[in-house]
Amino acid sequence: MPATPPSPRPGRGGTGSTRLDSYVDRYAARTAGMTASEIRALFSVASRPEVVSLAGGMPNISGLPLDVVGQAIDELVRSHGTTAMQYGSGQGDPHLREQICDVMRLEGIEGHPDDVVVTVGSQQAVDLVTRIFCDPGDVVICEAPSYVGALGVFKAYQVDVVHVEMDEHGLVPSALREAIAHVQAAGRRIKFVYTIPNYHNPAGVSLSRERRPEILEICREADVLVLEDNPYGLLGFDDEPSRALRADESEHVIYLGSFSKTFAPGFRVGWALAPHAVREKLVLAQESATLCPPSFSQMAVSSYLTSHDWLGQIKQFREMYRERRDAMVEALDDMMPAAARWNVPTGGFYVWLTLPPGLDAKAMLPRAVTARVAYVPGTAFFADGFGAQSMRLSYCYPTPERIREGVRRLVGVIEEELELRETFGAALPSREAARSGYDAPGSELA
Repeated sequence: MPATPPSPRPGRGGTGSTRLDSYVDRYAARTAGMTASEIRALFSVASRPEVVSLAGGMPNISGLPLDVVGQAIDELVRSHGTTAMQYGSGQGDPHLREQICDVMRLEGIEGHPDDVVVTVGSQQAVDLVTRIFCDPGDVVICEAPSYVGALGVFKAYQVDVVHVEMDEHGLVPSALREAIAHVQAAGRRIKFVYTIPNYHNPAGVSLSRERRPEILEICREADVLVLEDNPYGLLGFDDEPSRALRADESEHVIYLGSFSKTFAPGFRVGWALAPHAVREKLVLAQESATLCPPSFSQMAVSSYLTSHDWLGQIKQFREMYRERRDAMVEALDDMMPAAARWNVPTGGFYVWLTLPPGLDAKAMLPRAVTARVAYVPGTAFFADGFGAQSMRLSYCYPTPERIREGVRRLVGVIEEELELRETFGAALPSREAARSGYDAPGSELA
């Protein structure tokens, strides 16, 4: 059930230093926004073999043809090793940029290689865009919830985040229009709208086709840039890839992509497609940050795209992730208390689950870890501390059997928590209501 759109809320800063740190008075003011990711903090626990991790969004690369990849890399070293292991262009390998344009064409984008900037994963692209556009105190508008890695970047650059409601059809246009008007009326600068339109991380929903032109029109009228982050766009389970926002608006949209989800994250190769003038600034920022993205990684990805049926490989990934999605949703249907709410994603890696009233996912996490199951509390995906009643569940990495076992353990923890809050028991709805209804990600904000 859609929630009443919350009023725009700027994110809160924090301090990452204490007097135990003898350098505390010497750090730049922006380091106050540099805090540990809640997901990274979970890694040491979630990586234990006895723990079923529904936390991390690690792509499952077990289906990759490692012999083919190995042969491509071997041939790369033998034939072009001196180039691959040398410095390269700050903009990225020209041939790979041409291949990236071929990849984006699957989503309707007609980009030019000259406007592509290769980055160290799309995470660096978020950082570079924020660096060249944002001053401290500027505003970035994000969905509620939003990608934790982007929120970390915005906080580090002392940017204020204003969250905008989503529902089962993605970003709500009326809420976006209201948020933009509210911020601009206060005389503040909105530098861009950050959005993940396809198979959202963490919410698992996609922006509907009907809303896409409306979102673009709202931003065009307000003269606000759109930063379209699309690492999961080719990983839908049922339909052909959705048409990218960038496909219908070349001047007001910067598009970010990545090979981490469709090939392998260890190469750390992503990209930004930007208007020509912005491209120049991105290259300068890239050169000051890393001098150039790693040539070896770029050429290895390029060799893979040349020598292997990468579209067929993506199809295999889609089927594998669909099987895991089905395992998680079936387990939730069978075992989860009726007052919980969750979505059924049509692609990507994540289910967004909202707990029964009165439960706090972050406070519950230590008990869950003791029960040998891990997840990410919803608070990680909000700049302002909201989301305590929700959690992100990842189905991309564990086997279907481990997913079902993880859900079983999680349900046991939730039921223990509910026993401690018996006063909520009389208000629990039927299981059918739990599955037929959908609470918008962030509906607990209303």
